[in-house]
Amino acid sequence: MYDGGKVIIGLIVLFIICTFPFFYNMGRAAKVPEPKLDTPAIKKLPEWERVCVQPTPWMRANHMRLLDHWRNWALREANREYIGFNGKRYTISLQNTCLNCHSNYDKFCNECHSYMGIKPYCWGCHLQKPKEWAKGELKEGR
Repeated sequence: MYDGGKVIIGLIVLFIICTFPFFYNMGRAAKVPEPKLDTPAIKKLPEWERVCVQPTPWMRANHMRLLDHWRNWALREANREYIGFNGKRYTISLQNTCLNCHSNYDKFCNECHSYMGIKPYCWGCHLQKPKEWAKGELKEGR
């Protein structure tokens, strides 16, 4: 091998370039967000009524799946009612059910979505609609 030294030097340089981001960021991991549940709406509720539609660990892992099901049930099947794990009935509405309690968008929703690098498409419609829209009382564009 005539150029063995150049090949070895090239491999070392390639190794350094490829591993530089890992070594540069070592020990600088972003802290995992802790969603804040101390909104004024939640504080107004009695302690026994401070429950979500599903248990907290399940919601942390599956909330997007639930919201997809809600969208399908509400828009495609015209079902606007959801029965939670505790038997309580909820209106299927991101803004008027979920965001009614979890109103601190920046500390509850956006903090985790930013950490995960996710840009949900929900917010294009669901931050400005009136409550009547979710209940079917307001016919928008018809």
